[in-house]
Amino acid sequence: MKEDNTIIGVLDIQGSVEEHAAMLGRLDHVEVRMVKKLEYLKELDGLVIPGGESTVMAKLMREYELDVAIKEDVSRGMCVYGTCAGAILVSSNVKGEERFAPLGLIDITVQRNGYGRQLDSFETVVHFDDENISAVFIRAPQLTKVGKGVQILSTYKDEIVAVRNQQVLVTTFHPELTDSTVVHRYFVEMCIKKNPT
Repeated sequence: MKEDNTIIGVLDIQGSVEEHAAMLGRLDHVEVRMVKKLEYLKELDGLVIPGGESTVMAKLMREYELDVAIKEDVSRGMCVYGTCAGAILVSSNVKGEERFAPLGLIDITVQRNGYGRQLDSFETVVHFDDENISAVFIRAPQLTKVGKGVQILSTYKDEIVAVRNQQVLVTTFHPELTDSTVVHRYFVEMCIKKNPT
């Protein structure tokens, strides 16, 4: 491992894990680690929480005690990127959801399946970090409220689809299912700025 590598973990309990790992693997000076257990969180500069089924992922995170550990690591400087179900899990509030408590890492309110069911999934183009990129929405959540300290990065038809605070990036779409590394590169740059070598 090179000293100047940025170490990014991908939460490997469910969802589009391999796709995120492959996308991160295309970036220079990035070491990708699959995170299944508590000890795999050590030394990470950033963690990707992928899309999947949010209630299942929340249950597994609790069982493996990853939820508490992730919050502790964020308090120590680790950055987190939540996409789709990951966006739900990192939020401060999930509308109509009583089966689990989100991690509360960013002050946003999320509506699960805000765009409809699987049949309502779609692909479009959004503007992100001064570029137009493809965005895949699969049973995507909607961001219904954005709190203080949260910057809006991207919208689609007046709906907010990407936000961030100092350490947490959220997209309701799946950039890992496209050819563009723009969002993943943006996240790595967040990690570098927060954890300079």
